[in-house]
This record gives sequence, C-alpha cells and structure tokens, in this order.
Amino acid sequence: MSDMTLKERLLNALEGKKVDKVPVCSVTQTGIVELMDEVGAPWPEAHSDAGLMAKLAIANHELSGLEAVRVPYCLTVLAQAMGCEVNMGTKNRQPSVTAHPYPKDLEGLKMPDNLLGTGRIPAVLEAIKIIRDKVGPDVPVIGGMEGPVTLASDLSSVKSFMKWSLKKPELFEQILDFATEATVAYANAMVEAGADIISVADPVASPDLMSPDTYKTELEPRLQKFSGSVNSVTVLHICGNVNPILNYMADCGFEGLSVEEKIGSVKKAKEVLGTRARLVGNISSPFTLLPGPVDKIKAEAKQVLADGVDVLAPGCGIAPMTPLANIKAMVEARDEYYA
Repeated sequence: MSDMTLKERLLNALEGKKVDKVPVCSVTQTGIVELMDEVGAPWPEAHSDAGLMAKLAIANHELSGLEAVRVPYCLTVLAQAMGCEVNMGTKNRQPSVTAHPYPKDLEGLKMPDNLLGTGRIPAVLEAIKIIRDKVGPDVPVIGGMEGPVTLASDLSSVKSFMKWSLKKPELFEQILDFATEATVAYANAMVEAGADIISVADPVASPDLMSPDTYKTELEPRLQKFSGSVNSVTVLHICGNVNPILNYMADCGFEGLSVEEKIGSVKKAKEVLGTRARLVGNISSPFTLLPGPVDKIKAEAKQVLADGVDVLAPGCGIAPMTPLANIKAMVEARDEYYA
C-alpha cells in the first residue's frame, strides 16, 4: 500500500478506507504572502487571473509538501457572481462582501442567466483545468467554495438572515433553497473542470451564529441536499466550537468534516462521528501555524495524529502571513510520526 498516489491516499482517507499513512493537506485557503512573492502570483490579482490562481496554489503543494492543490482563496466568488459587492482585499487580506442584493426582502430574486459564466467563476474553473493539467492525474485537486448557508447570508446580509430565521421563516427558507441551488451548480462545474474534492466552508452555520435547533431543522436538510447532489467527495468546514452540532454535521452526508482546535478532543469528536464521516484538522491556524515555533507545530500535529485524525490539516484557512517553514513543519511532523 506504500505506493499509493496522493489522490488515492486522500480519497481513501475521506471515504474511510485503508491508507498507508494519514494524508496531510489543507482543505481551506492556502495562499501565503511568502509564496506570492516567490512565484510572482500576488493577491488580489491571483483572485481573478486563472494563471496566477493556479500558480500560487501549485506552489504550496510543490514547496511545502501539502498533498493536495486547493483553489480559490476566498468565500466570495459565488456571492459576487450573484450580485454581492465585494472588496477584493489586499496582498495579505482576503476579499470580503461589502453589500448585499436582497437586504430587506426577496423581491426580484433571480438566478443570473449565465451563472457559471459570471464574475470570477470562469477564472476558477480555468484555474482548476490548468492545475489538473500541470500536476497530472495523481495529485488531488480541491475546489473550495462558500456553503449554502453563508451564501444565503451574503445575499441577504447576516443581520437580515438571522432576523428572518426567527421572524420570517418563509423568507429564510426561500433564500436558503435559492443559495443551495446555486452552490450545487457551481460545485458540479468545478468537478467537471477537474476537481476531485469539493470543500465547503460554511462559517455562518456555526453555533456562534445559528442555534443548534435551527441547524438541525433548517440547515441540515440543505447541506444534505448539497452533498447528495454534488458528483464528488465532499468536505464540510464550519468555524468555531462545533461540538453542539457535530452530531448533526455527521448526518449531512459529507465524507469529511473539517474542524478547528476549538472542538477540544479529537478522540471525543471521532466517537461522535462514528463511521458517518471522517475528521479533518485541526492544527490551529492563528495560534500555532502562524506564530510557530516549528517545535510547537510538530508536537501539536503528532498529538492530533495520535488521537486519530483522518486527514491532518490546518483547523481553518491558513493566515496569509504564515511562513512557508511552518507549513512544511506540519508535513514533516506527519513524516516523522510514521518514520
């Protein structure tokens, strides 16, 4: 089994099959300033230019040893294509949604005529094709995107979305269904372009913002619809301490669940999941990977491996100022663990 390709190892790990060793990658954002300088693919240009987007993503795989290539670098691509205004950020700050098309009601709610040809979506799809061509068939390509819950809140504004969840359930359900339809279409377009895995980050589904009861009754059915409609292996990432909803997350049909260090015990989380999903994570991006030192990163990574994580990965998006040496240390820790 030691001659497994990187793709076989990661897909096997996410599907609960045997692997020779736990894969190490990032299912969340991978762009760092050091690599932007190294390969000449800086933000914000690399958010819109397919060639630069692909170059920066491949660089992290080739230079740090992460065992997958993931694009893009933000959670605003679909939101922007559907009418949100987006600030494209800076070299070390990701794009963010600044204005919403439906902040008061859903009058005029309509899917763009050519959604997959709108905004930056064509650049992302082209970048995936470039990556697949350059890394070949044996390296896994991960397409990242905002989840249906986060997209719904971007279209309506978090304030309206949360208010509707309590006072206007018909609007809440309508915007969720609309967003779910769009996320499925975009995800399947990424798969068609060459992505092996779709990684959905849905921070607004966190217990920090939505109650576990709302997750169970309203969000879970939409996430189930998403995972059941996308033609690939899927991973769900939700920020924060997700212990109150981890059991529900495991029922959403995603092969992998990506979690932060805030969940505490990896062993307990694995017990909750059982055979329903595999655990991805959970090296702290802000408190371990970003500041280091290397010894701390390696100790934390080896502990997570010992506790039974299925895929070793950052617990959230890699901070843009993270040194390349710190990402390498996470990969080296996995190698040392199996030496």
